Amino acid sequence: MPKFEANIQFMYNEYEVLDRYDAAARAGFTGVELQAPYGVQISDIVERLQKNNLTQVLINLPGTDPDSGKQNLAINPHRQDLFRERVEMGLEYAKGLGVLVVNSGVGPAIEGVSEEDMWGTYIENIKYAAPLFAEIGTKLAIEPINTRDQPGFFINTSEGGAMAVMQVGHENFGLQYDVYHMQIMEGDLAPHLEAHLDIISHIQIADTPGRHEPGTGEINYPFIFDHLDRIGYTGWVGAEYNPIGHTEEGLDWVKPYLSS
Repeated sequence: MPKFEANIQFMYNEYEVLDRYDAAARAGFTGVELQAPYGVQISDIVERLQKNNLTQVLINLPGTDPDSGKQNLAINPHRQDLFRERVEMGLEYAKGLGVLVVNSGVGPAIEGVSEEDMWGTYIENIKYAAPLFAEIGTKLAIEPINTRDQPGFFINTSEGGAMAVMQVGHENFGLQYDVYHMQIMEGDLAPHLEAHLDIISHIQIADTPGRHEPGTGEINYPFIFDHLDRIGYTGWVGAEYNPIGHTEEGLDWVKPYLSS
């Protein structure tokens, strides 16, 4: 059975950031995601992780371009020095927090830059970063994201993500498969999950429409969870959704899995 963790950036936003760790643990989660921990001292986060016996499963690289405000440093051929500075920041937090997976970030296509140059820049940047994260035992991953929520997102299908993994060609770089995003972009979830199982480093979930908790939309999550068991996925599954109400009120879907 996959291990379920809470994305506290989304799910517990009614709490202050550090208090979200406590809330996730009270609900029975043993792992958490926090996309952007960089405004919080590492030591303060470690204290909450240890207090609650939690694993910091995932964070994102800090990929926002300060000039444009867009999170696409990884594909910008003019900002590779800044990307490397951000890699150092990501390494510091990943090592300090014992992070298992770091989302490399991709972001929207850049006006005036060719697709070839953006693609080549991304591959070059990840070839640089993946070995560095390997040294600290943290997996680097690519997350394709749907173009309805984020118009123009540069790599937006599981096939595109798999192509990037293949071209980087480093064992420490894998696919972060978000069921919500891929239902919107391509559907046919079970075959895609099975086809990419050998490169999937992490899975995230939400229902659609609305990006709310499983059971509120069109995705048959009991089937998906059983399918992950059938194909032998044993990694983490991150609940990354916007709760319809308070987070605790919408956790009935996960209780059988946390107690099994």
